[in-house]
Amino acid sequence: MAKTMSPSETITAGQIGKIQEILGAALRKSNLQSNPTQQVLEIQGDVLVTELVTVIRKHVEEVSNIIIRCVSVNRDHSPQGILDATSRKQYTNSDVVAAMPKGKGGKAEVVFFKLGHYVSDNDLEKEYELRGLKPADSYSIAAVNEADPSFADEHSNSTHWMDTNGKWCYIAFDRWFDKRFVRVLRRGNYWDGSWWFAGLRK
Repeated sequence: MAKTMSPSETITAGQIGKIQEILGAALRKSNLQSNPTQQVLEIQGDVLVTELVTVIRKHVEEVSNIIIRCVSVNRDHSPQGILDATSRKQYTNSDVVAAMPKGKGGKAEVVFFKLGHYVSDNDLEKEYELRGLKPADSYSIAAVNEADPSFADEHSNSTHWMDTNGKWCYIAFDRWFDKRFVRVLRRGNYWDGSWWFAGLRK
């Protein structure tokens, strides 16, 4: 089963109070001068509030659109074996498959996030960092798609890694019309906004 994390329709009174509490504590420690602060409040108060809300909105949007899957992972499989276990049509490079990250542990909590816009692999790495995640290993993401073959029908999903030559590689699960497939290849372009990216907590 998927555990889907989604925001409520509007921010709650409790959340507003918590933000006020955190901000108030930080301001009390800031040693800001009183007179200039008063001038900012009187002259630029509306702008200040807009900027503060914008910053908070940015951080909220960074953690929105999240799906969490907890799966058992068989790390005794060969790299080719984890692909075969998904029973999907395969489009692969054998060298990339052989070098897929294996990961550790018999259980994994895989966090999927969606950006909704184009992103390069270098910038995608920054998005993982913003969320306190690292890219999921191939075995973990394959386990999710093996356990629920229909997951990628509505949630095209992928993870990436850099090979020993400094080239980005990826494993991606998707559906095109009635055909479910998995790709394991090197990257040469941007991800579009439809993809969900798989990560593990650091």
